[in-house]
Formats: sequence, structure tokens, C-alpha cells
Amino acid sequence: MENRDITKPIRNIEPWWQRFAAGLNEFYHAPYRQTMARAARDEEDFFMLLMFAESLGIDNPASFYTLELQPLFLENFHEWHTRMGMDRCPFDHVGCC
Repeated sequence: MENRDITKPIRNIEPWWQRFAAGLNEFYHAPYRQTMARAARDEEDFFMLLMFAESLGIDNPASFYTLELQPLFLENFHEWHTRMGMDRCPFDHVGCC
């Protein structure tokens, strides 16, 4: 049985061109990662406003369709209302704060 030296680094199995392509991919996408994350967060904030608009007193023509989604997004509601600048939960029936 052959003894292996465990201090030697394990050679990377990926070919050099795959590592190079992954590096290029990271080089081109890294500057836009923060912008895309901010855009996704803004889109999620708008969706949460659309879902809970009727409960907040804002007329919402799509409330019939979003009403059944509210229980699924209720666990994210505390994060959202604090990010929107509401220190306390605006609902009496939801005790998130």
C-alpha cells in the first residue's frame, strides 16, 4: 500500500480553460452584482407593497389575487416594514414587533 503525503495540495481536476472561463465570468459580472441585488430588492419591496396595500389602506385592484399570498409572505413582513421606515407594524392583527 502506498503512503500518501497529506500535506501536498490536491491538484485541481478542472482544466485550465474552465478555470479561465470562470475567472472571466466573475470579472465581467462582479461590478454589476450589487446593482442587480438592489434591483431585485426594489422589485421585492414593490411586490410586498402590492400584496399588503389593501391592508395598509391603499386601494389595490389586484387585492383579490394577492390576498391568498399574504400568509406566505407574512414572515418577511417585519423585514419589509422596517426597511420602508415603519418602526412598528401597521397592523393590529399581526404581532411581528
